[in-house]
Amino acid sequence: MIVRITARRQVTLPTEVLEAMGIGPGDRLRLEEGPDGLTLKPIRIDRSRLGTLKDKIPPDYPPFDIRKFREEGYDLKLRD
Repeated sequence: MIVRITARRQVTLPTEVLEAMGIGPGDRLRLEEGPDGLTLKPIRIDRSRLGTLKDKIPPDYPPFDIRKFREEGYDLKLRD
């Protein structure tokens, strides 16, 4: 599979790659260097670090969608 690097040094990954990794908009990836080259790994929530919240979030709960959050309007009264 070949991907192109833009003039701004950005890379667009094909949809099938993102779906196979289970990631979407707003998710983060870790780039790890190993003996066979570089590997991309999705950054997952470490549920053991959530303290008392870990039992309140179902395992199949969808990740936070930052793009959707930014596109939605909000009540100006909620600002500081």
